[in-house]
Amino acid sequence: MDLQLKDKVIIVTGGAKGIGEGIVRLLANEGAIPVIIGRNEADNLKLVKEILATGNNAFQFPAELTRPEDPEKVINNVLQKFGTIHGLVNNAGVNDGVGLANGNYEQFVESLHKNVIHYYLMAHHALPALIKTKGAIVNIGSKVADTGQGGTSAYAASNGARNALTREWAVELLPHGIRVNSVIVAECYTPLYQTWINSIPDSVQKLEAIKAKIPLGKRMTTAEEIASSVAFLLSEVSSHTTGQLIYVDGGYVHLDRSLS
Repeated sequence: MDLQLKDKVIIVTGGAKGIGEGIVRLLANEGAIPVIIGRNEADNLKLVKEILATGNNAFQFPAELTRPEDPEKVINNVLQKFGTIHGLVNNAGVNDGVGLANGNYEQFVESLHKNVIHYYLMAHHALPALIKTKGAIVNIGSKVADTGQGGTSAYAASNGARNALTREWAVELLPHGIRVNSVIVAECYTPLYQTWINSIPDSVQKLEAIKAKIPLGKRMTTAEEIASSVAFLLSEVSSHTTGQLIYVDGGYVHLDRSLS
């Protein structure tokens, strides 16, 4: 299936590693021009170099998205380089463990900046360009907004906000033909996930216990599977899909837990 993404300029925040990397690689393979936004320029450039070596295209701009001024700078840089934006993937964020007992006002607000405020700012500053192209926005979210996790109030609040913003933006942007959807992640195996697993006692047993609770295949979701859904939602192939929260999670959130 031709996803009609050739030469489309698509911004991917947190695009150098993990889920973001999977999205960038797939978009590049589809002929799009993914623009990686991440704080570590060396990581960004490494991935761009690998993609260029395959004959595909990619670009990058370093940014610290927790700084409120950086999203506007990113959008201006992309427009100066390419003159257009066809899609935005809000992906950057971290489950930083700011909870009720383990946290304070400053940490809570800092976590919101890490996980949801830049979602708004990126979309806000990209909007004039997206209106011109009738582009698409995809927000990456987490099961934590639905299931809770414990000890991560700020991340849970951020993901609840991501879901709400997806629906709100889908309504607000209907007159412009801009579609807005979310891909919700449960247990996706990435280097960051591996780091978390390695940090807890009995990590091998813990990982197997998590896999056993995933109904479809008793396995983790891959970054490539997340990326495939993101590419579909960015594409005109999904031209009548907006305001949706798409759970790419092997049935983790919604299927009966007795299955596992």
